[in-house]
Amino acid sequence: MELTLIYTITGFALAGYSVIANDSVQTLGTFIASKNKHFRWYTLAGSASLMMIIVITYGWIVNDGDISFQRLTRIPYQEIQWYHAVAPGMLLLLTRIGIPVSTTFLVLSAFASTVVLEKMLVKSVVGYGLAAVVAYICWIGISKFINEKFDEITTPWKINFWRNAVWISSAYLWAAWLAHDVANIAVFLPRKLDLWLLIIVLVYFTVLLFYIFYIQGGPIQKVVLTKTGTRYARSATIINTVYAAVLYYFKEINDLPMSTTWVFVGLLTGREIAIAQMNKDYKFKYVFPLIGKDFIKMIFGLSVSVAIVLLIHYVIIPNRIGL
Repeated sequence: MELTLIYTITGFALAGYSVIANDSVQTLGTFIASKNKHFRWYTLAGSASLMMIIVITYGWIVNDGDISFQRLTRIPYQEIQWYHAVAPGMLLLLTRIGIPVSTTFLVLSAFASTVVLEKMLVKSVVGYGLAAVVAYICWIGISKFINEKFDEITTPWKINFWRNAVWISSAYLWAAWLAHDVANIAVFLPRKLDLWLLIIVLVYFTVLLFYIFYIQGGPIQKVVLTKTGTRYARSATIINTVYAAVLYYFKEINDLPMSTTWVFVGLLTGREIAIAQMNKDYKFKYVFPLIGKDFIKMIFGLSVSVAIVLLIHYVIIPNRIGL
């Protein structure tokens, strides 16, 4: 077996696990938190897997074999080298200790030029800010009618409505996220997949999803659980809907990849600030430590990504050419 094939398989396997274990919790985290008391983990995993198969297969059909939804048009396919597999390996390590780093930066930085990486960073920073502002405005309005921290839903029809709404909003968000972040795994594969390779990808992703649901999101799920009301169906539905709308907006702007992690953390930041401002019993002193921890973790992940791209473009590649 050629070394390039070994690097490709290793990089794809690590990226698949790391991206789904790290980033999918952004979209499925509220779904897991609000549904794991009412349904078996394998029922939830089966639902998420079915939706994933439909979305990726649809993308494969309409994009002529490209499962990245054309997120990689500015990052051409490259022969996989050992250093390409380093990035998802580091992401795997950070995921295991619960750090919500940007998989887009950490994985794609090994493939992208410095120019593309800079544009990805700008788009992600704008996404963080826009998500925070939109979330703040939305939850200021929401907080005038409901208190997500203390108000409980007791009316039977309302309970059923919000429980069903979680399924719909989660499916919408899951599809929007896949259209963005599958590119972080597909970057290790040819830009056009044949049917058998598509099946292999879908089977591998399904196995990973079942594992993630089995461990209830893993360490990274704490980022979701520490936020106000995320275990409640109503809150989960609202978060999912706003998050999906922001992701869809940025997907339609251009084909440049962006960090959905930054958008997600920005959303939770704006939401927590709004809830704290409108709720006298929820002080700002409790909010900023939560926000600060998430932001520091994001900056740490960005620093690692920048270090990787600089190392590859200015040290490793020049040395290989010199050899």
